[in-house]
Amino acid sequence: MLVDGHGRKVNYLRVSVTERCNFRCQYCMPEKPFSWVPKENLLSFEDLFLFIKVAIDEGVDKIRITGGEPLLRKDLAKFIKMIHEYKSGLDLALTTNAFLLKECAADLKDAGLARINISLDSLKPEIAAKVAQKDVLKKVMQGIDAALHVGLKVKINTVPLKGINDGELIDLLEFAKNKGMQIRFIEYMENTHAKQLLLGLKSHEIKDNIAQKYAFQEVARESNSPAQMYELADGYRFGIIDPHKHDFCEDCNRIRLTAEGMLIPCLYFDEAMSIKDAVQKGDVQGASAILKEVLQNKPEKNRWSNDAQNETSQRAFYQTGG
Repeated sequence: MLVDGHGRKVNYLRVSVTERCNFRCQYCMPEKPFSWVPKENLLSFEDLFLFIKVAIDEGVDKIRITGGEPLLRKDLAKFIKMIHEYKSGLDLALTTNAFLLKECAADLKDAGLARINISLDSLKPEIAAKVAQKDVLKKVMQGIDAALHVGLKVKINTVPLKGINDGELIDLLEFAKNKGMQIRFIEYMENTHAKQLLLGLKSHEIKDNIAQKYAFQEVARESNSPAQMYELADGYRFGIIDPHKHDFCEDCNRIRLTAEGMLIPCLYFDEAMSIKDAVQKGDVQGASAILKEVLQNKPEKNRWSNDAQNETSQRAFYQTGG
């Protein structure tokens, strides 16, 4: 069992397989040029898998594949199959913008993928294009339908932005509800790579927006989930992820690995250690030692708690998968 320096059990590893993305979302990487880390700098799937095996053997039982946009990485389904076949019953998930999902949803499901989170910020083509800086909605919708068709469990992630998509929250909730998907509204996370002057809705504003049409009540947070859950009268549940709340970090159970091999203890901190040399040498013990050292250095809370005013992360979320 893995335990961090604050006594929290850590069983969740998020693995970024690429920092590349085919969108330029305003809240993530709007000005990022199409220049990337050279492929030779990235860990191979075999190297990533060596570390993943170490993490699983130490107690990790939940793995999420992220990016950038992970579907841009060639042979991703083969990588997922490697992980799935190593340990049965693993909670294996993926986060994607779904632009390329229609063509590969069946292969991902056959490889062992169980769940998928899809970013969807608007149901209007012109608004979706404004957020992503690209005409994306038609292909995203096709990806959502393909994932549901092959039997993947789908969640929708939406970032509510003032003056952009804040008039669509009820429509997005109803879209997800009608398709049997859970939607989670994620507060905009301030970072230096986002578009300047961008403003997101806070948790209370999101709830006020939904309350214009629906009555709902707060329900217990799912174990280790970052989302506070709410239930409509008919039993449908939606979530709000608020990284600024004081209890956001209390039961954090996750660490992150970048495509270049940086093991990150907290999304909002720049501190990290590299496992690249260890895994490329096949040094299982060395990789395990780095994992445990990173966990001991994992901060108690992020820098966005309520007592940290106007805090902005330097971390590029496209490198760590959010």
